[in-house]
This record gives sequence, C-alpha cells and structure tokens, in this order.
Amino acid sequence: MSSVAAGEASSETMLALAAEWVPPLRERSAEIDRLRQLPQDLADALAADGFYRTLVPPELGGLGLPPAVVAEISEVLAMGNASAAWCVFIGATSQFTFAALEPSLLDEVLTNPDVITAGVFAPSGRAVPAPGPDGSAGYAVSGHWVFASGSHNAEWISGGVRICDSDADAASDPAADAAELDDAAVGHPPTLGRAFFRPEEIDLHDDWFTSGLRGSGSSSFDAHDVWLPAPRVACERAILSSPYAAEPLYRMPLFGLLALPIGAIALGMARACINEVIAIAHEKVPQGSRRTLGQRPALQTAVAVADVEVRAARNLLYASVEAAWERAQHGLSDLELRRDLRTATTHAVQTSLRVIGSMNSAAGGTAVFEASPLQRHLRDVQTASAHFMVAMPVMELAGRTYFDPDADTSGL
Repeated sequence: MSSVAAGEASSETMLALAAEWVPPLRERSAEIDRLRQLPQDLADALAADGFYRTLVPPELGGLGLPPAVVAEISEVLAMGNASAAWCVFIGATSQFTFAALEPSLLDEVLTNPDVITAGVFAPSGRAVPAPGPDGSAGYAVSGHWVFASGSHNAEWISGGVRICDSDADAASDPAADAAELDDAAVGHPPTLGRAFFRPEEIDLHDDWFTSGLRGSGSSSFDAHDVWLPAPRVACERAILSSPYAAEPLYRMPLFGLLALPIGAIALGMARACINEVIAIAHEKVPQGSRRTLGQRPALQTAVAVADVEVRAARNLLYASVEAAWERAQHGLSDLELRRDLRTATTHAVQTSLRVIGSMNSAAGGTAVFEASPLQRHLRDVQTASAHFMVAMPVMELAGRTYFDPDADTSGL
C-alpha cells in the first residue's frame, strides 16, 4: 500500500518528506555510486513516499503538484544525492504522459500504485503495425535508446517511437523524427508516441560507466521487433484529446517542464556545497596557519559570492516557472515564457557548475577525495551540465529570437 495516497499529499508534506530523505541519501552515496544505480530498497521507498507520482493527476492516482513544487522537491533531494534526485525526476516526467494512456494500459501499469517508471522521450525507435499471435492489433517495435536513467529500478520502461504506417515508412530517413518532434513542441499533431516495455522485453545494457551521476543508472537499451499490443504504444497527441488536456500542467511549455528539474537539482547541489564548505571552514586549520579556514577573508568572500549567485539564479528559476504556471491556468503560453523558462533553467545549471567548482577550490585538499560530498557534487554537476536540455546551445537559440523574427523556436 502506498504511504502517500493519491491527491492527499500537500506541497508542504512532500517538501518535508524530501528534507527527511537528505541524510539517508547522503549516507548511502558511496553505495549508490558503487552500484551505478539506486539500491532497489531506496527506489521502492522513494516511490512509496509518492515522489514518482508528483506530475500525475490525482484522478489517475497521482499527487498533481505544481511544477515549482516538483522542482523544489528535486532541489532538496539533490542536497542528499543528485543521482537519486535525477532518477526521481525522470520517473516523474515519464509518468507525466499517463494522461495519454488508454484505460486498459493504465490499469495494468497502476496495478502497483507505487509503480516505478523510467523512459527516454527521444523518438529513437520505430513502431510498425503488426498483428499479434491471436490476430489482435499491435506493433512491432525496434530501436536503440540511450540515457535511460532509473531503468534498472523500473517496472515499466518507455521509449520514444515514430509510429509508422508500414515497413516502408519505418525505413524512411530518421531525420524526419527530429522534424516531427519540433512539430510536437508547437502543437502540430505528430506521429510520435511512446512504447511501454516490461524490463524482460528489452535488452538493458550495463554500459553506464561515468565520472558523475554514477548512481542514475542511465544505461542504454534496445528492442528488436518486440510485439506490443496496441494500447502499449501511446500516441503523444492523445494527451490533446484526453480529459486532462485543459489542465494547467498539460498547458505548460513541454521542453521547459522537462528541463526544469535539472536546474533545480544543480541548485540543490550548489547549496549543499556551500553548506559543506562552511562546516569545513569552521574546523579546518590549514597547514602553516594558526587560524581556521573560515577566518580567512578570501574564504569568507568566496562563500558570500557563491551564496548570492545561487540565490539569484534560484530566484530567477522559480520566478520563471511561476510565471509560466500562472499563464497555464488560463491556457496560454508564448515565446517569451518558453524562452525565459529555458534560459533560467540553463542559467541555474551553469551558475551551479561555477559555484560548485569554486567551493571545491575553497576547501582545498579536503575536497579531492572521492568520499567528499564536494567531490561527488562536482562530478555530478559536470555530468548534468552536459545534458542537451541545459547546455549552452539553449542560450544560442534563445538569443537568436531577439534578432531573427523567423527563427525556428520549436526547440524552446
């Protein structure tokens, strides 16, 4: 039984729960990194506390929290362990599409109300119509998906697909996928969808060997002509005709919503590093000195600068998401809102990358050991900053809109 019932958890309750998770996540960080995935008991407990259901409408068994609260939950969890926060955000955004599922599949997925899901939105697969052994409608699905964070813990793993009309269509130029994904971002009906797999139906590879976010288990997976019944290939456009299409959550800028937790996770790591340096500096007496590190003006300045940079980036991020959420209440979105949310998120990540680097430098030799939270956060934020949703090309695209009225803004 779920410890957090659908629709009953307030924002305050979930944020308090997230804060309670910080110490145990921090204590088990070495184990998480060593396993290169979340220990199953941790993933199950996070699911039981409702963290994977934050973006699901209460009518579908979720908590239906506002995006700003979901971001803040990610931020708090990341203060304990960024890989855990990452897996939770991937699970939550993959369940965001539950509104597009047919009732028969939804009932199957929600047999376990605390179901853990994972998935990759990129349309890296093909779904071709094919009858099942009993003649029932379905699809043969093939593809290769990368960065499938949290998949080692999941009961259901989804992969973005191009829904094809025939084998000939399936053999077409893969570049068409990118164009259709752009169409999806601006509201045109795409032929894109998500295929929902059981773990035993795919080849989940053990290939996540990285410097950072080691515990996210962001492995790649393949499917080779896996037959799925028709309801298990959900067309993304189904959200537009679902009973939840008018809900504010589904009127938020899609790419902005998907990227938002990455910025929040980075800010959580940055704040944790500032706190860690302050704690170290109260006690550490550097070699050749009679004063603690915290008594040095250079350290005091570095901490103050880091603090104000994080607070400024955080205020911008949450102001941007609140502005988008306010407009979503009225079914509205525009280029400025989409641009502001994406740039604020990217700025949060880039600021956190800089701050965490400065805090590692400020701590000196204390930070070079793998056991140091400072070292772990540095590796994790470097890896997070490589995600294409928060990389510097986002700023390039946003900047183009100020000079080219015909710029392709579908990527925002």
